[in-house]
Amino acid sequence: MNRILYSCLILGLLFSQPTLAQQKNTSKKQNVIVILTDDQGYKDLGSYGAKDLVTTNIDRLAEEGVKFTQFYAAAPVCSPSRAALMTGKYNFNAGLFGNVSPPHSDPEGKSGLPTEEITMAEMFKSNGYRTGLIGKWHLGHTPEKLPNGQGFDYFFGHQRGCIDNFSHFFYWHGPNLHDLYRNETEIYRPGEFFGDLMVQEMKQFISEKSEEPFFTYWAINMPHYPYQGDPKWLDYYADLESPRKEYAAFVSTIDEMVGEIYHHLKAIGELENTIIVYQSDHGYSVEERAFFGGGDAGPLSGAKFSMLEGGIRVPAIIRFPSMLPKDEARHHWANSIDWMPTLAELTGIKIPASQNIDGKSLLPLILDANVPSPHETMFWGTGDPENKKHAWAVRKGPWKLLGNPTDPTGKLTFTEADRLYLTNMEMDSTEHKNLGQQYPKKVEELSKMYENWINIVKTEKK
Repeated sequence: MNRILYSCLILGLLFSQPTLAQQKNTSKKQNVIVILTDDQGYKDLGSYGAKDLVTTNIDRLAEEGVKFTQFYAAAPVCSPSRAALMTGKYNFNAGLFGNVSPPHSDPEGKSGLPTEEITMAEMFKSNGYRTGLIGKWHLGHTPEKLPNGQGFDYFFGHQRGCIDNFSHFFYWHGPNLHDLYRNETEIYRPGEFFGDLMVQEMKQFISEKSEEPFFTYWAINMPHYPYQGDPKWLDYYADLESPRKEYAAFVSTIDEMVGEIYHHLKAIGELENTIIVYQSDHGYSVEERAFFGGGDAGPLSGAKFSMLEGGIRVPAIIRFPSMLPKDEARHHWANSIDWMPTLAELTGIKIPASQNIDGKSLLPLILDANVPSPHETMFWGTGDPENKKHAWAVRKGPWKLLGNPTDPTGKLTFTEADRLYLTNMEMDSTEHKNLGQQYPKKVEELSKMYENWINIVKTEKK
């Protein structure tokens, strides 16, 4: 699309929105809901090819919007992925290298998203939005690193990595911790299903009478273990083998929750003025606590914790039919760091260049499938960047190089010769074979790119 034509189109759409909103008695500026699920596999939606799952409501978002087939989480584990989503930066550039430690193992609160980072909530708040987080945080547990200290006017949910959905306790290595909060106040709702509580809180927040539009980050803590789907869905999936049936029941429970919010938005007249984004934080889990699986990445290798495609390629959808196409797919490669600038452009917010984000606006290619991906390269990394054995990956075009690869599913095994593991998404997205010996110059090129990037990270870290 011609750049001048594209600019005129965007300006026309942005300036026409207030009139449209006024006609529909909705906010003058677009509302935004970002839905992030937890440990959901790439294929685990009907719209992404699942034949054994009922995901009618989420599939409707894809039918009324645009879905991505090569969309990446910025990290294959919870906290770094969330940090990247919230800041528009690769997690290493945002200063978060691994999962945030719980309070009893981090009493000084050193772990967490650095407070100097500007979050998506802070961006929207400073531009006239009221901001809310419903669900899981997992980006720090000291007051300045909790949601209310990072740009959210309102928070309801749990601060740490996971909870039992009925007792609301964080069960890990003892001492076990109760973890349910409204803002910074601990509250007790024993026996009440956390999914139902989230839906109630979402409805209340988006229904508040206000002249301000809303930004809501709905960080759904599912289908992360413990698998606790609605019993009716366990009955529905009784013929599936375990752990697929437990996982499937949890996914369909999520789908019903999303449907409740969709219909509530419609009932209060805000659906067509609300941008909805949906994605998973990374691939599905094969941990013992997840019964060693349940999710499905289709033909992709790997899972949560892995830089293989099954660990970082995720379902991702954006719905806003008054401005964006409907029932279309984009096969461009994109990343969760891109939502911040994309949503900023859609809502007329300018991100200062001094913020130095890594994300790129996806709006041009969402509007026109012929526009190429704005990314020439992408980087991933978890663990201490000073440790040469930390996991990392870099992609340039179809080529992807993994450093110190692992496959938690056990289907792929790696030797010392695979410490640098070259793949090509156009040749074989299953990543079953190391192409490094065939293309040594490509290994050298991508290794150098990563070394240059990580050296900058380590310099800034000091």
